[in-house]
Amino acid sequence: MYNIVKKMIQHGTVTLQYPKKNTKSTYITGIPEFDYSKCERCGKCISACPTGALVLVDKDGEREKLPAVNADECIFCRFCEEACTNQALKLSNNFELAQKSRDLLRATPLYVIDEEINGTDYELIGKKLNEKVAKKFGRSLNIREVDAGSCNGCDYEIQALNGPYNDIERFGIHFVASPRHADMLLVTGCVSRNMEEALVKTYNATPSPKLVVAAGACACSGGLFKDSYAGRNGIDTILPVDVYIPGCPPRPQALIYGILKGIGRL
Repeated sequence: MYNIVKKMIQHGTVTLQYPKKNTKSTYITGIPEFDYSKCERCGKCISACPTGALVLVDKDGEREKLPAVNADECIFCRFCEEACTNQALKLSNNFELAQKSRDLLRATPLYVIDEEINGTDYELIGKKLNEKVAKKFGRSLNIREVDAGSCNGCDYEIQALNGPYNDIERFGIHFVASPRHADMLLVTGCVSRNMEEALVKTYNATPSPKLVVAAGACACSGGLFKDSYAGRNGIDTILPVDVYIPGCPPRPQALIYGILKGIGRL
């Protein structure tokens, strides 16, 4: 017992301080950012993208189209960054990418930032999350996680939310075993044929009001499995989605950010 107390004093609190404090680091992989002054419009980055997330779009004042990224399809693989010989793009460390509408994740030369949260102190964001959970769902928010045909990468990140490091229960958020006890469905995977019926039944079994959150590139758009004969191109092909959380996989902080967006949607 003495050794346990001694270790607790030595290490202090190990729980992540996000969203109270911003925890961005160089080890976090996020959406590609472009420096158009260096771009030669060669198209190498577009050819290198395995999911077709990079496309050409019009930009005001430019005669030629410029490359941009569909965040819902991007898997953060860095192939585009490696293909660009002029270093005109690089992957950022921004993981706060969740949006209420998939259209806000589609290609644009300037990434759309949610003005409601952008620039807000992270301590206030955490407080805001607690207030919205209490207002919408009483004392807690119950989540039922559904794997609808993923590679399990997103599921590992979701599982990490329950550990002492991320500790999502400090916000009054819990994972439940039955959809009948859930307020939110957190869905991963592109929705394989064999999981389609099960997902619909789970949705119908969840009492209203309810939220549906698509977690990961596959759930948002199909990801690497897009246009496959064995599955759908994302969750919104069969269910109404309230929040899209891009990433392959989205890190736990990105999931927390997306859940905050979802609660604000009701």
